[in-house]
Amino acid sequence: MDIATLSLVHAILEEKGIRRAAKAGNRPASSVSAALKRFEAAIALPLVRREGGILVPTLEAQSRMQDLAAANRAIQLLLSPAATGPLNTVPSISLTALERFVTVARSGSIRGAAKIAGTGQPQLTRQMADLERDLGYDLLIRSPSGIACTAEGLAAMPIAESLLDIWQRLSRASGDRFRRTAATWRLGSVMPLGPESEIARMLAVLTAEWHRAHPREPLFISSTTADELIAGLKSRRFDVVLLDLETFPAEFEGRLISRAPLALTGHASLFDRHGADLHALLQSNPIAVPSRKSGLRQQAEQFIGETLGEHERSRLAITEVDSIPVILNLVMNHGYLSVLPESSTARVRNAPAMRRLGAGFMQNLCLVWQKNALSRRAGETMMAMMLATSIESESPDHAAIP
Repeated sequence: MDIATLSLVHAILEEKGIRRAAKAGNRPASSVSAALKRFEAAIALPLVRREGGILVPTLEAQSRMQDLAAANRAIQLLLSPAATGPLNTVPSISLTALERFVTVARSGSIRGAAKIAGTGQPQLTRQMADLERDLGYDLLIRSPSGIACTAEGLAAMPIAESLLDIWQRLSRASGDRFRRTAATWRLGSVMPLGPESEIARMLAVLTAEWHRAHPREPLFISSTTADELIAGLKSRRFDVVLLDLETFPAEFEGRLISRAPLALTGHASLFDRHGADLHALLQSNPIAVPSRKSGLRQQAEQFIGETLGEHERSRLAITEVDSIPVILNLVMNHGYLSVLPESSTARVRNAPAMRRLGAGFMQNLCLVWQKNALSRRAGETMMAMMLATSIESESPDHAAIP
């Protein structure tokens, strides 16, 4: 790790954007982006998520903001005006170099410090010279009797030690977490409709079966949208993901594991009022849909597009809600319509009325993983467990909409 990376990551979180941080630090945006990736890789955690046009710190990042701010203050104290150059950029001084400077200063000898650091004297001598050049001032006074610190070197020592302590806190937390999660498999899933839904049922079966079969390899499951799951698979935040999409990026492998008919869902009174007139039903009632990051939203838009003309679609009252349980509550209690999996909705207590859509409208669930032998084995094992007690998702009780 180096001080330029620490400074840039602090700027990204403060400015809430890579381009804004690049402008503030007079750095190319590509360099700032690379610094963020480098830091996230070092601590094994994502620090930001994108919301609209800004980057929002994750909860993990927020818990580290105090240390990053302290590190940034220490970096500014460590550097002389000459060290930052005409564009006020922070040099890429490694924390290893600062640690070795502290070792040299405390031992009073390049030879002794080289033995402690496990490196050669010429290499350590060059490293101290490079450090002085990058800082813009002398740290050490060399004489036949040994090494002593300059006044600037004495002032730099506690600052360097402070930076090293801060990084140790960050890396220790990462190391502790890595030891806990090295054997953990991380499954990301689209959000279940509710506790009785097919997705919730399959995930519960998987959790129970996995822990019985692999007690030393914990399984961690979290839910989000399809787009976020794909991004998490690319960044390796997830090992395997359950998507509500029939297709997925070619860089991954996967299998279709479930197909469930979709239904137009609403309070029974709405269907009674409009009968078979879908045009009137859709135009007379608000429609709740998840975000465009989900497969359900894509299916809902396709259905609406095939049912209504452009002018009719422009008059719809569509509400976007990125929570399936909230959408279900709107449908059951507030006069909304939605497109939901028929079998999962039917299991809800006091289930709303449903009309099955055409044969082409299905919730397709795919289990997807990285293209390597280890991920393939984990994905196929999970798939077998999820399907071991699967039940038929088709329901004959609701006729398809013609």
